[in-house]
Amino acid sequence: MSAETTTAPPQPRFSIRFTARDLMSTAIFAVLLIVVIYAIGMLGIVSPLVWLLIVPVQAVVGGIVVMLFLTRVRHAGMLLLFTVVVALFYLIGGNSLISTLGIIGLGIVAELILWVGGYRSRWAAIWAYTVFGLSFITPFVPLLIDREAYFASPAWQDMGEEYIAASDTLLAAPVIASVAGVILVASFLGALLGSAILRKHFVRAGLA
Repeated sequence: MSAETTTAPPQPRFSIRFTARDLMSTAIFAVLLIVVIYAIGMLGIVSPLVWLLIVPVQAVVGGIVVMLFLTRVRHAGMLLLFTVVVALFYLIGGNSLISTLGIIGLGIVAELILWVGGYRSRWAAIWAYTVFGLSFITPFVPLLIDREAYFASPAWQDMGEEYIAASDTLLAAPVIASVAGVILVASFLGALLGSAILRKHFVRAGLA
């Protein structure tokens, strides 16, 4: 009889040297997240209220994608690069520069959380996504700064005057603040759901 052996997951590397596999994983999961988020976001064309209600849903579903990506993270910089790719895609798609910088800023904080957890902590991964999940509120930030310019953007003008008027009425500052709180909770729940669904992946990755 031969002794059964197990292979321990590789220890984390605290470098920022990316292999081709690292870059490929980052690109694939960034695109996957974008596709999933946009697919859900298409429901928002029904009405501004529907659009507002599906944002927390995006945060929950996005948690599964990002948590799976985090099982691939082996060293510093991968989550930050992932965040930058997503943020730049949103910028090209019509997001404001303020929103883009906000996403990247949240990515930096999330990266630091992973670093503190040694890139091997399940709870660090959960809190990292919870912070990153707040990126779903960043598209609303320009609305609080310059409401008129926000609705005058080409993306909004394509939605039609009736949709814009309804959104202007709905998206008051207290509503946006409430949505931010809901998104934070939804992101946390999404991270928990993702870690539960992907439990085997977490074990293989050595995430305690």
